[in-house]
Amino acid sequence: MSNLQIGLAIAGGIVLAGVVAHGAWSSRRSAPRQAQPPQEPIDDTSAMEPGLTEVDADTPAFHLPRPPARPAMDSLIDVIATIALDPATPAVSGDAALAAMPATRRAGTKPFSVEGFNLNTQVWEVPAAGQRYGGFQAGVQLANRSGALNDIEYSEYVVKTQAFADAINATPEFPEMIDEVARARELDHFASAHDAQLGFTIRARNASWSPGYIHQNAARLGFVAGAIPGRMVLPATAEGLPPVLVLGFDSQAALADDPAQSAIRELSLHLDVAQVDRGEQPFVRMRETANALAQAMEGVVTDDHGQPLAPQTMDMIAADLQVLYDTLEQRDIAAGSPIARRLFS
Repeated sequence: MSNLQIGLAIAGGIVLAGVVAHGAWSSRRSAPRQAQPPQEPIDDTSAMEPGLTEVDADTPAFHLPRPPARPAMDSLIDVIATIALDPATPAVSGDAALAAMPATRRAGTKPFSVEGFNLNTQVWEVPAAGQRYGGFQAGVQLANRSGALNDIEYSEYVVKTQAFADAINATPEFPEMIDEVARARELDHFASAHDAQLGFTIRARNASWSPGYIHQNAARLGFVAGAIPGRMVLPATAEGLPPVLVLGFDSQAALADDPAQSAIRELSLHLDVAQVDRGEQPFVRMRETANALAQAMEGVVTDDHGQPLAPQTMDMIAADLQVLYDTLEQRDIAAGSPIARRLFS
């Protein structure tokens, strides 16, 4: 073989190696970003996605706190009918009350509930076995995000309450339907005008993200996995309350056979204003979280239409929220209160 042929062969090999290397580099560059490997080996029995940090994979699974029992009825947002016992029956057992309860706890789209006056503790409560009650009251919520209580729902409420009263040999006394339906419409009008749910979108500038990469970065900011794939939550400081923020991304990517190869180019941050106490400073934390994630993951914070959110826009939103908080408090429906969580649900 001549020197020329040898030279051409070497040159060709170099070119081929360069093409292969460039292809591998391009492929790696376009692949979804992965979580950093753990510092210590992860137990092979772990069901977590490969690539999560030691904190993600080795600590026990986080269980969201159980929500508290349904708050007591309140005349501000409930229709309440009193249920007087027969004079010959001064008390009804909790077991009898539970047996008389309707099969469902809703009238149409509105929550329906029954409370009894506990003769031992002297408080109104949801009937419980082994207790004795000297009277009852039945309520239906005036409004929620499904709208105002209407005539049909009120009638269903009356039927359920009457059936319960008949079963325990008691007599109900109902407010006037026309007055309560009008009150429901007014409350619904107020709620609709003051219901705020905020959302930011964080979009990848360059490389996409894998689910594990998102989990790792969000976990550093206090987020934990939610019950739904593709969802993480920032828990409230008090147990049993709704999360401060919800982070979401494509659930199909989270459920993929090989999540590490799922390419995610955007995630969302959501704040349900009425559900979170003002003292949690939820918007401040939402803003800081969005900026921190965007910086760590090379993304940009935008609105739902893909427009970047400038600091001035964030400041305007923050000012508007303070006005909203004040208005809700003046109506005795403070954000994060039991009444607000029920009304805006």
